[in-house]
Amino acid sequence: MPIRDETRRPAPADGPRPERGRFSRFWTAQTASQLGQRFGLVALPVVAIETLGAGATEVGYLTAALTACYLLIGLPAGAWVDRRRKRTTMIAAAVVRAAVLAVVPVLWAFDRLSLGWLYAVALVVGVASVFFDVAYQSYVPFVVPDEDIERANARLESSAQIAAAGGPAAAGLLLKVVSAPVVIAVDALAYVVCAGFLVTVDDSEPVRGEKAAGGEKAAGGSRLAREVLDGVRFVLGDPVLRRLCVSVGVSNFFATLTMTLTPLLVLRTLGLGSTVMGVVLGVGTLGGLLASLTLPKVRARFAAGRVMAIGLLSAGASMVAFPVAGSLDGSASALPVGLLVLGQFGMTWGAVTFNIAQVSVRQRVCPRNMLARMTATIRFVVWGSMPVAAILAGRLGSRVGVVACLWIGVVGAFLTALPVVGMDRLIRSRSGTAAPGHGDGA
Repeated sequence: MPIRDETRRPAPADGPRPERGRFSRFWTAQTASQLGQRFGLVALPVVAIETLGAGATEVGYLTAALTACYLLIGLPAGAWVDRRRKRTTMIAAAVVRAAVLAVVPVLWAFDRLSLGWLYAVALVVGVASVFFDVAYQSYVPFVVPDEDIERANARLESSAQIAAAGGPAAAGLLLKVVSAPVVIAVDALAYVVCAGFLVTVDDSEPVRGEKAAGGEKAAGGSRLAREVLDGVRFVLGDPVLRRLCVSVGVSNFFATLTMTLTPLLVLRTLGLGSTVMGVVLGVGTLGGLLASLTLPKVRARFAAGRVMAIGLLSAGASMVAFPVAGSLDGSASALPVGLLVLGQFGMTWGAVTFNIAQVSVRQRVCPRNMLARMTATIRFVVWGSMPVAAILAGRLGSRVGVVACLWIGVVGAFLTALPVVGMDRLIRSRSGTAAPGHGDGA
């Protein structure tokens, strides 16, 4: 599929802005969904622990029920979403999450709530979240024109970063006022708001049975397994998407390795408190928010491949601060804390900069009728790397030490930039035209 000017994008002229009209309503809906997810990640474990007396094992099962669905049904979800209108899928997913979560306070009020019910709720919410996430990442090209895709993704990412910082904090404050099951009711209300705004969005996606952007009819009676395989083959066969898939998977692997060991580094190796841990993670969120706000201006000046490389190399360079801090005496001075804060800020800035740029490239190079399957395939790789990295981090950390393992993460982080080298040339070949810009750039 031809794409427009995907190497360096000039500052947009007067015309449609993603913050206006239908995108504004979609953005509001996605923000409500993000807040709902963050509320749930805090409130559900609190219900299990404080209301039902769950221990570490039970909480682990609950977390697995919320997240394992991405691995179990992520690929078929992509094929299913490509068969139907994405807005309809998102509305259905939001309604299902709201309805299922509303069961929790009702059961609690009638003294019928149990861990079994909570596991079931978490599992259904997890499944609905898979469909919503695959659909929303595939929906942007149907809501905004190509020249506004970066700006749209930056605003969506800013919502995610704000929700990551403010959602747990708001849930924590609310838990001091009302009981945890009531907070779950607020969580359900967030998904109602999400569905309500999505109903008002109009878009350019063809209805089922019309010609899709790639020239094929929307999928109907063909076998789901074949459609899933077609999506995987498409990603692996496309030179741009294949490189991005490798880069995203590898970068997520080493980032997970580092973040798995960060609590051990802060609390045990350096002997710092949980307050410091909270500050470090909070500052990281600010780095991601800054990246989402500055990305459109950066992309107006630099080519997409160069922006992705800058993000990955910045993240790798910032990760150096973690093992360096680990080699210092945590109780001697504020230097280790300062290094951790700077490292987390820079790592998150680089990761979010890379993520917004690569998602935008993916949305441009992929035919519209393959968007959900492409998204699901890459998200499967991303989520699949997380448990492997977490297990490896634990084993390596216990054998060679936390600091030595963090150095492995640093080396791996720098290697993740290799797949995006030469990416701009590949993207230019897809468009068939030389991109306007400011010379070769810096």
